[in-house]
Amino acid sequence: MLDLAQRRDEGFISLKDISKRQDISKKYLEQIVPALSKAGMLVANRGFLGGYRLADTPDKYTVGEILRLTEGSLAPIACLEREPNDCPHCGECITLSMWQGLYGVITEYLNGITLQDMLDKYKESGNFDYVI
Repeated sequence: MLDLAQRRDEGFISLKDISKRQDISKKYLEQIVPALSKAGMLVANRGFLGGYRLADTPDKYTVGEILRLTEGSLAPIACLEREPNDCPHCGECITLSMWQGLYGVITEYLNGITLQDMLDKYKESGNFDYVI
């Protein structure tokens, strides 16, 4: 998603190009891209100059929503993945409130970071190239 955000003005980007630049398996990308497309985050274009692009601007995508779509739940323990919590030990679990607190911190943090935030932070660090 960051690769596409960085190249927003270049049109549709092939998975092969993303795979090469990011050193990510093309097969892995082929597994996660459909979920992102189905969720309306990506627009696909088939054919010779086909590929993918963001459906919206980078400030509209949070890291939290992207990770939930591509990786599943962000819950640190399995029983927090379901509402209501159906764990048979839920009522007497000494650590449950600690795990709930951690889950809240993780969720709030990742939902508070957009792709644009990450791009801006990267530019501030000076780790980018100018192309003339």
